[in-house]
This record gives sequence, C-alpha cells and structure tokens, in this order.
Amino acid sequence: MLAEKIRAAFNEARQRRTAPLRLVEERLIELATAGADFTVDDLWQSLRQKEPRLGRATVYRSVEILVNAGLLDRIEFADGRHHYRICGERHHHHLTCTQCHRVVEVDICLPAEQFKAIGQQTGFAIEGHSITLFGRCARCTAHR
Repeated sequence: MLAEKIRAAFNEARQRRTAPLRLVEERLIELATAGADFTVDDLWQSLRQKEPRLGRATVYRSVEILVNAGLLDRIEFADGRHHYRICGERHHHHLTCTQCHRVVEVDICLPAEQFKAIGQQTGFAIEGHSITLFGRCARCTAHR
C-alpha cells in the first residue's frame, strides 16, 4: 500500500519513470518498510553504489516530492541538521536526542484553541504545523 502511494506521488508530480527514479523509489520503499530515518546525502551515497551516474538533484527532488505529498517527514535536530523518515498517516510530532540523534514519534499536540489564539495574535491563517522537541534520551542521560 505504501509502495503504491510513493509511486502515485511521483506519477502525480509528472516524474518520468526513469531507471534512476525507480532506483530512488525502491530504496525509499525499503527504508519505509524498515522504519529507518536518513539524510538526503546518505540516501544519495548509498544509491550511487548501484548507479554511479545518479545525480544528487534527482534524489533531492524525489525527497521533496514525497515531503510535499505528506508521505515523508522532515525531522529537525537541535544542531540544524535534518533527517527524513516515512511515518505513519496519523498526526504526530518528533522528539530527538541531542546526543545520539535517536528519533521518537510522540502523539502529543497543542490544543486547537492555542493555534487559533496564535493565528489571531499574529494575523496568520495557520494552515498546519510541525513541532520538534529536543532533549537527551534515557540512555544518553545515563551515560553522562
């Protein structure tokens, strides 16, 4: 089912079904199945082992298509870096460890009234949100 959604997102973006795109598509499906997070550069480097001529821009465009389709989450870290992860369809946010970069999905969110109040205070029509929490996981706190 997820594989079909990924393929549909690429088709909807009118991406030609080239061999490099199919390679990116299949690797993203593998990562989704494993529940793994990744950086675009790590993804590109691993794919270049199979296809040395694969351009970095192809990988970046493919990742952005899936982010825009809501199939891939961009996870921000406290140091400004970010990873990507194919998450479930339920609404959630991320908690990231500032030391080992472990990522945990959390189901906690601000109440809708707070978003409404923020919109009224700022004059924004809020269309969505993403909250990333930072801290040290239990393992990193114990090994301090």
